[in-house]
Amino acid sequence: MPHRPDFEDGIPVAGTAVVLRDAPDGMQVLMLLRPDRGSFAGSWVFPGGRVDPGDVGVDETERARSAAVRETAEEAGIRIRDLVTVSCWEPPREVPKRIRTWFFLAAEDGEDVHVNPGEIERAEWVAPAEALRRHGAGDLVLWPPTWVTLHGLLPHRTSAEAFASLGEPELRRTRIVESAEGRVFLWEGDEQHPERPGGAGARNRIATGRLPWTYQRG
Repeated sequence: MPHRPDFEDGIPVAGTAVVLRDAPDGMQVLMLLRPDRGSFAGSWVFPGGRVDPGDVGVDETERARSAAVRETAEEAGIRIRDLVTVSCWEPPREVPKRIRTWFFLAAEDGEDVHVNPGEIERAEWVAPAEALRRHGAGDLVLWPPTWVTLHGLLPHRTSAEAFASLGEPELRRTRIVESAEGRVFLWEGDEQHPERPGGAGARNRIATGRLPWTYQRG
């Protein structure tokens, strides 16, 4: 997909790989623990990072895909393939360090993961439902794009099912509002989204004031 002209320009771009594998108990996704410093400190994330000058492609999406492949090799020591665009996340204006990030489903070839010391604390293959359960129990930290992506994988038992389910990539412009229950992350179609609201009562949001989070859409 080419760069969308209605995205905000001038924001750095990144690519993230949602790496899937099949296990006897169901599909798993590769998660990496960030150190307690720097970007996403102490959070569990998918491998990925900012587009570098050496990342090639005819458009923004292709360069982000190249970055996702490179960063996965650097952070987790594995090669990935068959990258398909899932979503693109434009950060809220309140965030001081804003990066527009493309998420790609990716397949792996059974290589052993070897994390990059200092950049990644450890890696784990985990079922999406288990990652969300541990987040809801307060045992690990996730950011909303990671949480929503894991939530979208819940219906699929195999990686083939996950790939087959993909349609047009979701383009998400995140906005934040404060409520009595805490901070709420909104996306297009929610009745409170300032630029692209839905009708009365429409929902596309996560309220993050307490655990477990609940994704409301419809």
